[in-house]
Amino acid sequence: MTIKKPLKGKVALVMGVASEESIAWAIAKELTRHGARVILGYQFRFHSRIMQLAPTLPHLIAYERCDIRNPVEVEAFFAKVDVPIDIVVHAIAFAPRAAFEGRVIETTEEDFTTALVTSAHSLATLMNAAHTHMPNGGSVIALSYLGGVRVAAKYKVMGVAKAALEAYVRELAVDLGPEGIRVNAISAGPIRTIAASGLPELERMLEYNRKVSPMRDDVTQQDVGNCAAFLASDEARMITGQTIYVDGGYSIVGVPLLED
Repeated sequence: MTIKKPLKGKVALVMGVASEESIAWAIAKELTRHGARVILGYQFRFHSRIMQLAPTLPHLIAYERCDIRNPVEVEAFFAKVDVPIDIVVHAIAFAPRAAFEGRVIETTEEDFTTALVTSAHSLATLMNAAHTHMPNGGSVIALSYLGGVRVAAKYKVMGVAKAALEAYVRELAVDLGPEGIRVNAISAGPIRTIAASGLPELERMLEYNRKVSPMRDDVTQQDVGNCAAFLASDEARMITGQTIYVDGGYSIVGVPLLED
């Protein structure tokens, strides 16, 4: 039996892999399972982990460090890209711990800037460098969360950053559409990752999601990877500027019926 490989011949650039648990890593694995070749970009602080993970990925082209907030590193990274890119995955987000601990009104300008520039503006920075390497158009996928449109306990300034990210998705979809480049976001339910472990309410979020979401189950990295593979494929060629929820239906619930 012939196994369908809808992404065969395509090259994916996945930015933001931090560990084996990261959503970006799950997406990278799923894209390769569908036939894509992958380039990984990562921050230097995750170098030792990536050195162990990257060689296990089938069809890996290269893995290079790239701090998206460092113009010198961004330029050096893309100078080494010598193949056309078809898929870009943006899995970059960060806010200082202090921004989660105080009240929202206590958010400093420095913490706000760090969160917004790293988690939202970085998508524009990435695509400013990447789009010239996409002569055949392609698909861009960013990772968001419900906290960008509704208040999530303890998410605070990161919710503001995700709101900005989703606005960037819409703006970039219009900006890059004439070049044949689609831009979408996946808003996943809570998932236990290294990045999420910094959230004080993570365990409560996971438990509440299981109780409230129609599917009554945890969202996994694999679930997000499956959606990303679809958005990356030509089958999604007329989907752009959208935020797709992969949360077991949690986002549609207003007043939940909590079971005893």
